[in-house]
Amino acid sequence: MSAFDEIYHRYGNQVFAFIFKFIKNEQDTEEITQEVFVKLWESRNKLNTYQSFDSFLFTVAYNLTISLFRKRISEKKYINHLQSIQSQLVQVNVIDKLQYEQLNEQVAMLIEKLPTRQKEVFKMSRQQGMTYQEIASRLGLSVNTVENHMVKALSFLKSNLDNSLLINLFYIFLFLS
Repeated sequence: MSAFDEIYHRYGNQVFAFIFKFIKNEQDTEEITQEVFVKLWESRNKLNTYQSFDSFLFTVAYNLTISLFRKRISEKKYINHLQSIQSQLVQVNVIDKLQYEQLNEQVAMLIEKLPTRQKEVFKMSRQQGMTYQEIASRLGLSVNTVENHMVKALSFLKSNLDNSLLINLFYIFLFLS
């Protein structure tokens, strides 16, 4: 342990300066310097006494520095990839919102073209969230009549909606949901 302390005091500043030449960041340099000496400690029993100690120490420092560069490049590529995906999603969300608004406008116009009773039943069901039983009670109709009005209203909307708009919305929801 005392030999390790002596080595650290003798080589610590040199290793730090060596790494700092490449990295130019004090915090990263300190971390790598510590890692170099951790590796040295872990390899203390494997050190060949005939091999140059300086060479071993600075090779470890160099390799750890290169590893940090590789890691940072990989992180940067990953961050760039995430940013490009986010950018694409923002673009799709804008398109999605525009198409949704167009579809909403088209549905609102078509609802206004429904016969009075169908329009009334449709709005109570879809906009107010009422059940067929509640609608039937309020309007004095049978539940079957309410169901028939809804079937006819939905059929009218389906046959008159712009299919290209519906297809685009379907694909957007399919791939983004």
